[in-house]
Amino acid sequence: MDEFKSCNLDYFPENILIDVLSYLSVRELVRAGRVCRRWRRLVKDQRLWRVVDLTAWKGVTSRILWVLLRQFLGCGLRCLRLRGLLLSARGGTFLSESWLKALSTKCPRLSKLYLLHADLRSLPSCQLLPKSLQVLELRGCELPQGFFDQSLPTSPAGPQERAEATSSVGAQQKGRDQKGKGHSSPSGISIERLVLNNVPSFTDQHLQSLTSWERLSRLELRDTFRVTANGLRSCAAKDGVCGVEGLFRLKFLEIGITGRQGYQLQMASLGLGAGWLGLEELSLGGKEVGPGLLCASRPKDLKCLCLWSCTLSEMQIVRSCRTLRGLRRLEFLDVIFQPRQCPPVVEGEGDGEEEQDSEEAVGGDNNNDENKLDTNDPIPSLRRSLAVLLPRCSLVFTNCSVQINSD
Repeated sequence: MDEFKSCNLDYFPENILIDVLSYLSVRELVRAGRVCRRWRRLVKDQRLWRVVDLTAWKGVTSRILWVLLRQFLGCGLRCLRLRGLLLSARGGTFLSESWLKALSTKCPRLSKLYLLHADLRSLPSCQLLPKSLQVLELRGCELPQGFFDQSLPTSPAGPQERAEATSSVGAQQKGRDQKGKGHSSPSGISIERLVLNNVPSFTDQHLQSLTSWERLSRLELRDTFRVTANGLRSCAAKDGVCGVEGLFRLKFLEIGITGRQGYQLQMASLGLGAGWLGLEELSLGGKEVGPGLLCASRPKDLKCLCLWSCTLSEMQIVRSCRTLRGLRRLEFLDVIFQPRQCPPVVEGEGDGEEEQDSEEAVGGDNNNDENKLDTNDPIPSLRRSLAVLLPRCSLVFTNCSVQINSD
């Protein structure tokens, strides 16, 4: 027993100590590295720096970022989350060009970058970001005008690379996606997923710049109030003179407006009315659901549709789904369904209602209690209606509710 009483952390294997240190935040890890030389060596283990979240550390400055990069961050970093100084009283430059270049050199495996409340107007282009990035998420950030522009190199081989880019578009039209990726220039942007959440400075000009990204397959636009239907229509993948033009590699598109009042609703989802080649998944949220459902049938390759944070009626959904015969998955997330307005019962019409009830029973619903519930709950009747219209489509209802009227 005396041996156990004298035990301390020095008796634990290093693997166990690293597991214990993994529960600490970044700020606590830095403090733990000041205890002794052994702990400093353990804190520098790259297994502790795969996912770094600095959004909870409000006092992070550019100086602290340099200290973390020089002493702790390395080849093990996969995901980095940063909070900028846009809403801070200090202000000042947060991300500099020199720090981003050092980050791309020392962390060659960084694949995901999340920026919160960051002022990026001091950066000329997103090409300063690490080349290994696959996911870029911006929330509440400020952008310069040409931030997403992909400038071509000024070397003599520039016209040849432009010809290769044009040929890759034609190859994609023939179904050669992998070869198209192989012809991308070394200095090109390799981001596959772009998430913009509450970025007021994102405009149609930024959206047009994304057409030069050769690997962008997922685009999520949430509360981007300045994106219009014309801007989305001009960037849609369509047949052109030189092949498929626009965001032809895009497979997933999300458009949602659920934010603040006072902004003019642009109804950007109306831009889907021109069609979109290759688009397989569409997500509509908030105020974009209504106009988006009117144009959801135009993308011919659409297989998955998600509706979230909105209020819908059963008739509105059924009318829109009549033209979506190729849909394979329909998901409702945080949707409030409006109850059906039942007409007043007139004497002598009871026989007709009994015939309708019998027909619904033949359709596969023999429970009388469930038939009575359908008058107030549209979800069971909506399931039956969509099962007839879309027999090959799977329906998913998550956190949905029914609007209750005072009457």
